[in-house]
Amino acid sequence: MDQNLSETETKADQTRADAPRRVAPDIAPHEPITRPPATRRRLRRGLVLALFLLAVGLGAWWKLGPGAAHHAAPRPAGPLAQPVREATAIAGDFPVELVELGTVTPVYTVTVISQIAGYLMDVEFKEGDIVQQGQEIALVDPRPYQVLLEQYEGQLAADQATLGQARMDLERYHTLNRQDSIARQTYEDQVFVVKQYEGKVKLDQAQIDNAKLDLIYCHIVAPITGRIGLRLVDPGNFVQPSSATGIAVIAQVQPITVIFTLPEDNVPAVLSELKKQGKLKVAAFDRSDSTHLADGTVYAIDSEINTSTGMVNLRAMFDNKNEELFANQFVNAHLLVNTLHGATIVPHAAVLTGMPGNYVYVINPDDTVSARTVTIGPANKDETVITSGLKPGEHVVVDGADRLRDGSKVKIIAPPTASPAP
Repeated sequence: MDQNLSETETKADQTRADAPRRVAPDIAPHEPITRPPATRRRLRRGLVLALFLLAVGLGAWWKLGPGAAHHAAPRPAGPLAQPVREATAIAGDFPVELVELGTVTPVYTVTVISQIAGYLMDVEFKEGDIVQQGQEIALVDPRPYQVLLEQYEGQLAADQATLGQARMDLERYHTLNRQDSIARQTYEDQVFVVKQYEGKVKLDQAQIDNAKLDLIYCHIVAPITGRIGLRLVDPGNFVQPSSATGIAVIAQVQPITVIFTLPEDNVPAVLSELKKQGKLKVAAFDRSDSTHLADGTVYAIDSEINTSTGMVNLRAMFDNKNEELFANQFVNAHLLVNTLHGATIVPHAAVLTGMPGNYVYVINPDDTVSARTVTIGPANKDETVITSGLKPGEHVVVDGADRLRDGSKVKIIAPPTASPAP
């Protein structure tokens, strides 16, 4: 049995010896295929050391590079101060004004219409000029009326002669009647004949006067002093009193009035001041309410309030010497009702509205703000009167209040300065 095992081992050794030897391409046949354990441990330690050094280098770069500013920046100790603009509450006189939309209305507006029928021969005015009362502005053909006047004058002469003859007969009949030479009826009939001719002569005279008046009407004159508009009829057209257009329109512009409306809630105060002063001052501004045009006075108020609108009409008179106001122009009427003396005034932007009502942000000495409820009075487009809750001299926020809360820290910034025009 031992002999068989020996033979078997001998054959295996012979087989391994006869087999071709396989080696790696880059390894010499005499080098071993695998590395010893000590070499692998050294490689692993080197790799760990390299990774550690790389991590240390990256940390140093982060501290000295982009992350340095982030780590060096100090954290804020508290909330940042909000930039705001402030204004000081002042004490002064505040005019109480009512601003309403009005219309410039001439004192008199006349449409010139011919009072007789005829052909328009001439238009003697320049459109848009100021014409004086009594100035001739147009001429209607006067020839038909001149002929009619001569006819009436001839009829008057004939009737006057007949009247003279009747009066002479009456004197003779009167003498004969005293002598009882004629019948009394004949005398009395002659008396009525004379009266009949006297009436006829009077009628002829009236017709003559009417014809003369028609000749006067042929010369159309301006009934008032004012600005005449564009002509509505050209020469050569037939005009008559029933014409609806007329020849031209004349509007009195010096002086001129402004009619504006007022809410019924303000009527008692206006009436009270109107009774005290007799008239109230009013200023006219343009439609955009930016340019002051003229100053005048309110002298009349309408007799009733319009029930559909709740408004009442007022009329103000303006001298309009420089013709700042034009007929039918829309203006903003600033009616001065009263003047408050010693009122606390702040800019309109300082007053805010919220849950507590009207309030302002008051700037404290420590550069913090306090929300304070106030009671407001009259106001205009720029300023508001504070009747309670604020004293003159206190500083209030006028810009930047939307970012504030009660107790917020603020930083006062100067208002922007206007750049000079080039």
